[in-house]
Amino acid sequence: MARYTGPKTKIARKFGEAIFGDDKSFEKRNYPPGQHGNARRRGKKSEYAIQLMEKQKAKYTYGILERQFRNMFKKATASPGITGEVLLQLCESRLDNVVFRMGVSPSRSGARQLVSHRHITVNGQLVNVPSYQLKAGDVVAVREKSKSLEAIGSSLANSSNVFEWITWNSEKKEGTYVSVPARIQIPENINEQFIVELYSK
Repeated sequence: MARYTGPKTKIARKFGEAIFGDDKSFEKRNYPPGQHGNARRRGKKSEYAIQLMEKQKAKYTYGILERQFRNMFKKATASPGITGEVLLQLCESRLDNVVFRMGVSPSRSGARQLVSHRHITVNGQLVNVPSYQLKAGDVVAVREKSKSLEAIGSSLANSSNVFEWITWNSEKKEGTYVSVPARIQIPENINEQFIVELYSK
């Protein structure tokens, strides 16, 4: 499946924030990419441009392609609750995102690879679909044979993130997706209302 594999710092500079995590290159040049860099005068963005930018930011942040993202929006629209919040909750409930949040991988792309390569189980069953939607109470664990992987051990050792909707047991290398996070608990700097407005046109 097609994924963006180009320079991540360039994308981060486009949005003006390190959406892929810590990035030393972004810190050095935290202005938009292009020949003239921060010397270029930029006109005021249109309403459509702002909405599109927000959607692109969300897609790059969670590593989701357009068709998948649009389908998630349709699902969010049909669900009870505020559409924008439900959309972000669906993004957060993806297996690759929860593996990343648990600290098993330092990035979402790394978490996606762990899931695809059959290193992760859900409720004791191997799941190799990164977009798998977790439900409250699901137990996500590192497969027994994969617990000795150096990449996983290193990531867990350096992880200090704590999220109220997730519990993690370091000894067993497993965690529980306790509940769907409320919008206030999701740390991503995304204005979901702009995405709703864009798709509602």
